[in-house]
Amino acid sequence: MKSKFLLITALLCGFSAFSQDKITLYPNGVPNSKPTTITETGAERGLYKGITNPTLEYIKPEKPNGTAVVVIAGGGYGVIVYNGEGLGTAKSLAEKGISAFVLKYRLPSDEIMPDKKIGPLQDVQQSIKYLRENAEKYGIDKNKIGVMGFSAGGHLASTAATHFEKPYIENPQNTNLRPDFQILVYPVISMQDALTHGGSRDALIGKNPSQEDKDLFSNDLQVKANTPITWLTHAADDKVVDVDNSIQYFEKLRKNKVEVEMHVFPKGDHGFIFRQKGWIDPLFDWMKRNNLL
Repeated sequence: MKSKFLLITALLCGFSAFSQDKITLYPNGVPNSKPTTITETGAERGLYKGITNPTLEYIKPEKPNGTAVVVIAGGGYGVIVYNGEGLGTAKSLAEKGISAFVLKYRLPSDEIMPDKKIGPLQDVQQSIKYLRENAEKYGIDKNKIGVMGFSAGGHLASTAATHFEKPYIENPQNTNLRPDFQILVYPVISMQDALTHGGSRDALIGKNPSQEDKDLFSNDLQVKANTPITWLTHAADDKVVDVDNSIQYFEKLRKNKVEVEMHVFPKGDHGFIFRQKGWIDPLFDWMKRNNLL
């Protein structure tokens, strides 16, 4: 994914002016963590690594419409393209009245957590829990909280949308951890040998994962009738994350009678949001039809 990072470096600036609040996800201590000397880096370019204290950054719309989105940037589970896919997208959402919360999640690492496979998912679940429990504070509808993920962030978003029945965090109030909708942009979906993005899989479940883990984190295999409504987009010529990830997910959603809409661009390759103006317009149309905008 290095080529994508080079393409967007010039875009990674100027979004902090839209930020209204930074929220520490675990004020009482981060679960599934262990002592480490690793420190967070990447603030100068908005490409973060070494995150040990996950946060949400709230991009507040002028007139909130009640819908909230947890924005999950990608980066192959090795870095977070925070400014470009995260803050840049959040700004576009906020301009439409959507309350956007950019997640700076822990990247899977044996150096910072006992079980690296579940660390990122814990952070998404904690984000949904926090927003549901504080919906009134932010003027959001607790029944209109969704996730939006890009590339490996799309894998994480789809994991949250298919693994919500098992809480991986402390949840004493039994707060609903199911996203109300999922928006996936050139997502990694499968962890199977023939389709996965190798770098993302190696980072999340290891270089020699068990078939059990490959199946568990292949989110097309986890789709059920209660999976949230879905919007997908991908480029047919994506040379980093094969479009069959989205197609396969679409088919599983459709067969389980989950409402799903997919937009496939004939060209654009990976990271096309930085080159194709207007890519997001069909998403806003879908959100309008689903009473989210």
